[in-house]
Amino acid sequence: MLVVGLIFLLVVMVLGVALFRSGGMAERIAGNTREKQHAVEAAQSALQYGEWWLSQVNRGAGSACTTVTNANVTAQMQVCSNALANPTALPWAARADYLPPSMTVAAGGGVNAAGDINYQAKPGLYINYLGLTPDGLSEMYQVTAFGYGGAASTAAVVQSTFKMSTGVKDLGGL
Repeated sequence: MLVVGLIFLLVVMVLGVALFRSGGMAERIAGNTREKQHAVEAAQSALQYGEWWLSQVNRGAGSACTTVTNANVTAQMQVCSNALANPTALPWAARADYLPPSMTVAAGGGVNAAGDINYQAKPGLYINYLGLTPDGLSEMYQVTAFGYGGAASTAAVVQSTFKMSTGVKDLGGL
């Protein structure tokens, strides 16, 4: 009877250790998912800012971009005639850094004393002129943006193709 009790105790202990270890793994997975979501949201914020900037009649074929500018100063934003060589190699040598109003960026990232998320670095964006549409009535732009979570190893890149048209279109009718 004593042997059966010891075996039962051993089995319960092994199950307890296994549950404890799997709980730690679940916490790491949840933390990584949270960090990735922060990176995607930061990148999406920069992308939407670039699209908004284009919609304010800031268009044209642009020129070759080679430096880092401050996107929060709209006069420093630019349209680039050259495409990004490798959008996934971060950070890009030529870009516009954008700091959304409520974002906290701190070296080292992580969480600050108040419990707020610190992002590793400012999101960046790059607007590339693609040319006219085949009908010649619209201009095409590619807006690419990146963002970091709380660590440099957590980054996201998002991209959109943005079509700008001007003029009046006859929709028929009366």
